[in-house]
Amino acid sequence: MSVKSFLVGYNPINSSNIFTSGDYITGKITLELAKECKIESLWVKMKGKAEVQWSENHGKTVVTYHDKMKYFSIKQFIIQEGQGNNIVDQGCHVYPFTFQIPAEDLPSSFKGSFGKIMYTLEANLSRSMRVDSKAKAQFTLVHSPKLHSDPVLMSPQHEKTEKKLKLFSSGTLAMDVNIGQTGFHQGEGIKVVASIQNRSSRDVKPKYHLYKKQSYFAKGKRKLETKDILKEVGDAIPPSAGQTVTRIITIPPSTCVSILNCSIITVEYRLRVYLDVKYASDPEIKLPIVILQGLQEPDEEHLLAYPPYGAEAYAGSHMPGGPGYPQYPMFTGPSAVPPTSETAMMYPPLTNFNEKS
Repeated sequence: MSVKSFLVGYNPINSSNIFTSGDYITGKITLELAKECKIESLWVKMKGKAEVQWSENHGKTVVTYHDKMKYFSIKQFIIQEGQGNNIVDQGCHVYPFTFQIPAEDLPSSFKGSFGKIMYTLEANLSRSMRVDSKAKAQFTLVHSPKLHSDPVLMSPQHEKTEKKLKLFSSGTLAMDVNIGQTGFHQGEGIKVVASIQNRSSRDVKPKYHLYKKQSYFAKGKRKLETKDILKEVGDAIPPSAGQTVTRIITIPPSTCVSILNCSIITVEYRLRVYLDVKYASDPEIKLPIVILQGLQEPDEEHLLAYPPYGAEAYAGSHMPGGPGYPQYPMFTGPSAVPPTSETAMMYPPLTNFNEKS
């Protein structure tokens, strides 16, 4: 076998290893040959796509719902067919590349039970009369709207409700809930101010419930997943009493960011504030919450926003046919090094997905 190993990977630009639209991504293809080999072509492609799939039983018929969105597909040839004799010597060869992620409104990377949003680097090596060698690495992209410059995210929310109790309770309950804005960063606290009037004959407790709604769309159908993020309980308010209660609901830092700019996958959040009343339906208020990427520390800022090109980018290196073997301080990608168990679980494959596009 001529090809001993064929890998592709990329260089992180910050300690979070997260990219945003418009960023440059640099990486390398590593090809190790056991003997001299003629190559027809060698290319690397950067792709972004979303895909959903699920099945439903309709009587005796199983219907599969599937849809996909392609955001971009950009190819670079390292060795192009028909250009020279393309004979590559035995040994290890490193081919650097640079892409710019399109400066578009791209949705964040995502993996759910019925769909995914993926950004990948794919390398392909073609030789005559041989099956192509392929390598792939995924990278994480996060959509990062600016909180303070978006009037929708900065808009405060105010809702109120009133309910008359029957059966085992009597009187009325009224609740007026305010939060200062709609958008919040991962790890940030939501200040919830609730004015509660308990004109009933029972104690009532304010409760807080933050939950996620993941929706998948295909063929005019919607598949919905919900997941609880947190639940908290406030102190009891006695009968015939009114109180204004302030509570800070802290968004877990690991919470997935909202996805509202993908036509086939959405990730939304609701903060439900309700009064727990025994033997009665609970009066409640639901407020939409948009969760953004957590605020970055100074050392989390992009370390490489606009990399140099060509020989300047890889000075002092050696690659067949020109500069190569760049001295990268960091190198990542599932095709380059064994992924951690956490990374491997982030994007498990979805079965029966068409991987050709």
